[in-house]
Amino acid sequence: MATIRMFPSGQEVESLPGDTVLAALERTGYALPNNCRAGACGECKVKVRSGEFDQGMVLDMALSPEDREAGFGLMCMAKPISDVMEIEWGTEDAQPKLFPSAENMFYVLTDRVPRTPSILEIRLRPIGSAMRYWPGQYVTLGDERNGVPTRCYSIANPPQPDGEITLHVTRIDEGTTSLWVHDTLKIGDKVRLSGPYGTFIGDPSAKTPVLCLAAGSGLAPILSLATAALTRGGFKYPATVLFSARTEADLYETGLLKFLEAKYRNFRFRTTLTRETGPDLSGRIPELLPDLYPDLSGYSVYIAGSPEFVDECTAVARRLGAKDDLIHTEGFVGQNVATEPPSERLMGSG
Repeated sequence: MATIRMFPSGQEVESLPGDTVLAALERTGYALPNNCRAGACGECKVKVRSGEFDQGMVLDMALSPEDREAGFGLMCMAKPISDVMEIEWGTEDAQPKLFPSAENMFYVLTDRVPRTPSILEIRLRPIGSAMRYWPGQYVTLGDERNGVPTRCYSIANPPQPDGEITLHVTRIDEGTTSLWVHDTLKIGDKVRLSGPYGTFIGDPSAKTPVLCLAAGSGLAPILSLATAALTRGGFKYPATVLFSARTEADLYETGLLKFLEAKYRNFRFRTTLTRETGPDLSGRIPELLPDLYPDLSGYSVYIAGSPEFVDECTAVARRLGAKDDLIHTEGFVGQNVATEPPSERLMGSG
């Protein structure tokens, strides 16, 4: 086992035998930019201050002889071979850089899965290149040319090798786009997606317990964040997803989340119902929080759902001590529009 030390923060992660530096960082929640994971793109190029490592086979176009001479390495292929390896990375630049968005990418609807009486899951695969995104981000979907306005939908799954994107669309009787998705779109149809958008990705490396609060289809971004964190190796600190629904029929993805709870010891999934007695909890989350979590001062809190739900949960979390910089929120409204993140957060900047 080797230690990877980040400069100048001094934070350390352990590298297991056979680990690349990238794999070790990701397991502990750090988001080092990368693309090919095969030493060909150069996105994970980092200055190595000290220590020995096996660089493996990489392309000169990604790591030039001059780069090597200057002490740089590609972390997707580099494996530590000394007890300590110190790299210049991991403070402000450890915050995930966002991928530039693109418009009107063609996808094909490959499946429709009713999740609840009002929530339909649709699965879309890209005809061209797969969209690159961080768990928690969203896309826009619509058909403006035929009078269907574009609307924002959170991506419910973490990035997949085949580029598949899963969306959870709530049926809204007065919502043209949601009715189009529910009543018109059929398997095999070609649609346009734009994205990714949003900054609801938090800080994957935060050294705090995690509390995720979701209501309705607000579960989608929470599901993407949680499954991505768990597949990277699990939460280092206790993490809980608390999901609110009106009735038991409105609960969904409970099988997957219960599986994750059984598999990962630090992860817990709980539900609460607001219009009937629940199998776990009953009542609205803002009213349950003070008894469940009387002190949130050391927590990272993620909240997703309707704007009213997000506002109420945020206010209660603050009263219980949660710090503003550790509260991450995502609340959609029917007429919202996609917004580009600040340029300094985009991949390739800084």
